[in-house]
Amino acid sequence: MKKIFHLATCNSCQKVLKELDAPDSIELREIKSKGVTETELDAMKELAGTYEALFSRRAMKYRSLGLKEMELSEDDYRKYILSEYTFLKRPVMVLDDEIFIGHAKKSVQGAKEKINASK
Repeated sequence: MKKIFHLATCNSCQKVLKELDAPDSIELREIKSKGVTETELDAMKELAGTYEALFSRRAMKYRSLGLKEMELSEDDYRKYILSEYTFLKRPVMVLDDEIFIGHAKKSVQGAKEKINASK
């Protein structure tokens, strides 16, 4: 799978996409309009190790739903990500057998190197 899951209205996502300059062979998936399928999320989890690694605690709904005060299980993280796009940490860059999560410099640099190596 070669996909970048992003949110069109997220400035950080837009900055990362511009920096990566991904070729057309990589699908750009806008998560608000198209979402993430169970199969895609499960594949991301296999690469990331946990659903928690893919879960965004910065989402506004994280606090408003009282999730901050709860102890969430892996099943909970999966359920919330599938139910609401804002719970997916973004961007998520899945490039073959590697995953890069978020907009931290190290993650973006790793994705950039992987993309450039396959050009």
